[in-house]
Amino acid sequence: MNKTILALAAAGLLAGCTGMNDTQQRALTGTVGGAGVGAVLGAIGGNAGLGAVAGAGAGLVGGLVYDRVKKNEQSAYQQGYSAGRSGQ
Repeated sequence: MNKTILALAAAGLLAGCTGMNDTQQRALTGTVGGAGVGAVLGAIGGNAGLGAVAGAGAGLVGGLVYDRVKKNEQSAYQQGYSAGRSGQ
């Protein structure tokens, strides 16, 4: 019974992420990952809650920086592709 409820809850959470754009997905991934790692490190230090909050903040920033890098990469690729096509 508990496994069924857990599976339904996980499916509901995952289904809620389907309409997100790339920026939102990367920010969420960074935030959740950072919160998880921060909670573990915070638990070692004696305050898991504070560690999770700090990790979530750091993960959010990391996810947004990664998103910016990927967007710049895609933009540079498109510019090079367009320049190559127009040169033919």
